[in-house]
Amino acid sequence: MSKVVVIGTGTMGVGIAAGFLAYGAKTIILGRDQAKADGTFKAVEACADAIDLKWRDLGGQLIGGTIAGWSDWADTDFVIETVSERMDLKKELFADLDKRVPAHVPIGSNSSGFPISDIAKGLTTANRMFNAHYFMPAHVVPLVEVVLGEKSDPALAEKVCEFYRAHGKKPVLVKKDIPGFLANRIQHALMREALSLVQEGIATPDDIDTAVRYSFGFRYAAVGPMTQKEISGWEGMTLAAEVIYPSLSNITAPPACVMDLVKAGKSGIAKGEGFKKWPADEAAKVKQNYEIRLKAAFEVLKLAPDES
Repeated sequence: MSKVVVIGTGTMGVGIAAGFLAYGAKTIILGRDQAKADGTFKAVEACADAIDLKWRDLGGQLIGGTIAGWSDWADTDFVIETVSERMDLKKELFADLDKRVPAHVPIGSNSSGFPISDIAKGLTTANRMFNAHYFMPAHVVPLVEVVLGEKSDPALAEKVCEFYRAHGKKPVLVKKDIPGFLANRIQHALMREALSLVQEGIATPDDIDTAVRYSFGFRYAAVGPMTQKEISGWEGMTLAAEVIYPSLSNITAPPACVMDLVKAGKSGIAKGEGFKKWPADEAAKVKQNYEIRLKAAFEVLKLAPDES
């Protein structure tokens, strides 16, 4: 049985813990106090149910504890933190783990913004520290980005990727600690162009959604962009790129169409308005459909795994 320590009791911590528990791991979730850790159990188990209703047959265990009080590091395979996105807090935590966790145990940070090179700067065992970046909802979205810092051991990172594969995830190894890692860089490149098209009045937000969902986004559910072009052939892509690339947006800050919304407090469904108004009933329906589609895609992936 593998053993994983998840530090943090928020939404990401719950989803990450569930991902390991569902594959039969001894899963320890640590919080600031015992009540916070124990209070996650129902949510973790519910997320594990969403992954596989038969997870209990695998014998996994869910254990709660406190960050300060936990000392059972024996046979631990992996430690991952998902505490609040504050550099001072993460640096303090990693400095503590540097001293307390046996030096052979890999330690990951789920931070989406802070590079592991900065979090682990000056620590004796920075070689076993990596970004291990999930996407919400963590128990459903398969990707985990394992990112090398300046001191990270590439061979150990490969073992972390193997560990994730054994627990149902799709890891990618990012070999250089760059802003946005891998997936967010690609996502932001798309979003920069989409927002620029809205800003220039060329398309509406709804048209952008439709164009992406029912064209290349539809295909990307089956294969990624590189393989899709291997299938269709690179000749057409390169010819089109010669025409399209010079006109693509190269703005270095979000355009006014979205910045004005954010400054006005209209940042999306949670605020009741973004590019459009979101009545409570419509917002609930959209969020429900989003989760249904994600889970359906997740089930398809399990039925038709990658040939590679």
